[in-house]
Amino acid sequence: MPYCKDAGAGEILTRPRRIVSAGLTPALCATLLKPVERGHGWETKGFFGGFNRGFEALRRVYRNSVRASVRHGLRMLVLYALLVGGMAYGFVQLPGAFLPDEDQGLMFVSVSTPANASQERTLAVLQQTEDYFLNSERDVVGSIFTVAGFSFGGSGQNAGIAFIQLKDWSLRTAAESHVAAVAERAMMALYAIKDAEIFAFAPPAVLELGNSSGFELQLEDRAGLGHEALINARNQLLGMAAEDPRLIAVRPEGLEDTPQFNLSIDHEKASALGLSLTDINTTLSTAWGSAYVNDFLENGRVKKVYVQADAPYRMQPDDLKRWEVRNSAGEMVPFATIMDSFWTYGPPQIERYNGTPSSKIVGSAAPGVSSGEAMAVMEELAARLPAGIGISWTGLSYEERLAGSQASALYAISILVVFLCLAALYESWSVPFAVMLVVPLGVLGAVAAVLLRGLPNDIYFQVGLLTTIGLTAKNAILIVEFAKELYDRGRSLKGAVIEAAHQRLRPILMTSLAFILGVLPLAIASGAGSGAQNAIGVGVMGGMISATVLAIFFVPVFFVLIQRWFGKSPKRVSVRED
Repeated sequence: MPYCKDAGAGEILTRPRRIVSAGLTPALCATLLKPVERGHGWETKGFFGGFNRGFEALRRVYRNSVRASVRHGLRMLVLYALLVGGMAYGFVQLPGAFLPDEDQGLMFVSVSTPANASQERTLAVLQQTEDYFLNSERDVVGSIFTVAGFSFGGSGQNAGIAFIQLKDWSLRTAAESHVAAVAERAMMALYAIKDAEIFAFAPPAVLELGNSSGFELQLEDRAGLGHEALINARNQLLGMAAEDPRLIAVRPEGLEDTPQFNLSIDHEKASALGLSLTDINTTLSTAWGSAYVNDFLENGRVKKVYVQADAPYRMQPDDLKRWEVRNSAGEMVPFATIMDSFWTYGPPQIERYNGTPSSKIVGSAAPGVSSGEAMAVMEELAARLPAGIGISWTGLSYEERLAGSQASALYAISILVVFLCLAALYESWSVPFAVMLVVPLGVLGAVAAVLLRGLPNDIYFQVGLLTTIGLTAKNAILIVEFAKELYDRGRSLKGAVIEAAHQRLRPILMTSLAFILGVLPLAIASGAGSGAQNAIGVGVMGGMISATVLAIFFVPVFFVLIQRWFGKSPKRVSVRED
């Protein structure tokens, strides 16, 4: 439903529900619900009888506890301050992240053989990789598809990649069958292949935001130091990252520098011999590449004609000396008279980011370390690089940084909206404080639950935290609204809040218990999508437990203290029952 609201479909689908709830439900209640005798439905025997007696005993204990809490309001405030301080400390200790890693039943293996290695060597390494997964990991691997000449880092005869499809999640219930465990074992096993650099990794939770899970950055030459300085800084950063136990599989994503054959044309000599630079470049590109010239018909089909030098005459660098180019006088001039050639090393492709030369680096956090902590480590290491070299986060890491900077504003806006709605409901600026002051108690439970499970502060936890804020306020409203009504009818302040807490205990516990049991499957989920389900389920469940257990004692205290300090005289009202 939320995904189609922007298109108007959600609004169309929710209108019938609004009409039914606002117009038909009261009429149906008046028609179907009949008056019952006092005590009707109060079972005294069997399971329900025992439950009712036990619950009544619990209500009596709770009533006495609320009376004691209200009597010692200042002590409760001290306890509240300690709980809020613990909540703040725990929230700061939460490691940061953006999205949890998911087992999507898919993983990649990137293969890079030495520069200028033949494709046969790359194919041999890919075959070894395929044999490992089909033999050593046959219990979890469903299929594998390898490609030579291509990887996420670029194209070339020394590049290769393998796509591994794992078996269904129902057949991989053990922890060692998770995609992260499979990738870790593959890294250890394939490390023995000395003829190539091999990295096994899982895709990110959102495929559109990168090629691998973990972090992703661009190392930038912001001062124009040159390609060699950039590569030296990259190697320095990779060396420091390899020594840090909080990081694993930190690697460059791109092709290494390769030997390149450079041609230097003597423009003055070429001009003196009547040669134009256009004719020289055209001849070179046609002979060593190809050139489209025209079409011809064969069996009723149009086919293209390309011109290219015969293979024996374009295989070696010395073959260039045999080629000639026609000058303006119609004479043939050998390339050897106008050209010098030499070998150098250089990048097979030029990378730029933010308008500066760059080199892409990817990596992952070690087990037990969040992506936010790993990114902080990389920033610390990058600060040690020479001046003029910097980093910029890209892909999923960029989104994580962006989301982290907006979280505080979202929390503040959410709390402000809830407060304004309550102020409009009660027509008071003081009463909503009794509701909003219990919000940290719900956040306390969410933070504690996430810390105990070892989960990070990611986007799903933040969504769950906003949900917890609303649910915590809902529990407080059940008591505050009833207490305010009794207070306006003439009950004493303490008597009204104690009676309200006593009467509203059952609906608070029942609705909270129903919600907690409802999110329990999310908190204990496994398999596909379990990362997101655990992230949101654990936080919401913990927040709801603490909001229920603690708020029922603190809300009466807050209501009494705020009414004493800031509240106005109650508006005495009389209620007529039809």
